[in-house]
Amino acid sequence: MGKIRMNAEVRTDYECEVTGLPAERWGEVVFKIEDEEIVFEVSVEKDVIVAIMVGENTAWKGTLAGLKQLIKDAHKA
Repeated sequence: MGKIRMNAEVRTDYECEVTGLPAERWGEVVFKIEDEEIVFEVSVEKDVIVAIMVGENTAWKGTLAGLKQLIKDAHKA
């Protein structure tokens, strides 16, 4: 096992919480809503890379800085 480079937490409104999930290089969370999946993946290699997938055909992948800029630009619109 390698060096722990990030920790994950998952919380829900049912007072369920899982904290301190260690990861060396990547982690993902999958939300299933009926026949749809929403997936968030975070990778900590050289840069922090974030991937967001909704269903099979909709995805965004880029750096953490790129995601921050995308959200900032969307907020301006």
